[in-house]
Amino acid sequence: MKRVALLVNPAAGHGKAAPAGRRALERLRHHGIAVAELRGTSADDSRRLAAEAVADGVDALVVVGGDGMIHLALEAVAGTRTPLGVVPAGTGNDQAREYGWPRRSPEDAIDVVVDGTSRTVDLGEARTADGVVRLFGSVLAAGFDSLVSDRTNRMRWPHGRARYNIATLAEFANLRPLPFRIVFGDGTVVERDLLLVAVGNTRSYGGGMRIAPGADPTDGVFDVTIGGAGTRRQVLRLMPNVYRGTHVRHPSVEIVRTDSLRIESAGINAYADGEYLGPLPVDVRVRPAAVVLRVAQ
Repeated sequence: MKRVALLVNPAAGHGKAAPAGRRALERLRHHGIAVAELRGTSADDSRRLAAEAVADGVDALVVVGGDGMIHLALEAVAGTRTPLGVVPAGTGNDQAREYGWPRRSPEDAIDVVVDGTSRTVDLGEARTADGVVRLFGSVLAAGFDSLVSDRTNRMRWPHGRARYNIATLAEFANLRPLPFRIVFGDGTVVERDLLLVAVGNTRSYGGGMRIAPGADPTDGVFDVTIGGAGTRRQVLRLMPNVYRGTHVRHPSVEIVRTDSLRIESAGINAYADGEYLGPLPVDVRVRPAAVVLRVAQ
């Protein structure tokens, strides 16, 4: 590895990505690697810079940030031989949990990029009602979870995890089943009131909630978690189990494994990797072996 592009989201992790980026840069230079520093002025600009760097033939694209930054970078490297390296510096860091990327030390994370191994994994592809196609690495969510994300995005205070927690409480007060229609790749149709549908390429979202505990990003299928209707008390009792992944034992929760599906529910948006995708309906399919990641040996 002689030349890499380093893309930093200075706003990630409430500002901690900027110093993490400086430390990552120094560590790359310590390894004798030439670094092209990329700093976009917006998400679209960062996406463009990442794609240009990959097209220019860098040996790796390295991003400093959270799941949103990884989400952006996946589109640049998907379908290419250019590996993606990650220095976790976000709030949730769910993909860092999945792939064992060091979350405490940017230097350790860079050492994984340089001295680790390459692993090829699947991605999800989502086409929303507005015709936009996006790729995602972890979990696509619709229902209660996406309503929480809608509310979080409308709020300006507080910052970070506290804002998400307050949005969750507010939506919980309005908790109600939503009419869903799901069509799976084999033609099976599910039509009933649900609380949520979560399409797992990997296991967790929301900062460690193991919503799809059996998901494997190398098996060519999603683990789709279907959360049935329940009372507020039942849901409240079940929520702590999501962090352990034991919620799947509850009779109101169903797991379906599939390589494609369509999700419909009026007025609901889809989110993936914590990022807004667009309105339902959404058509989702697996892109097997779509991206190369740098992970620990």
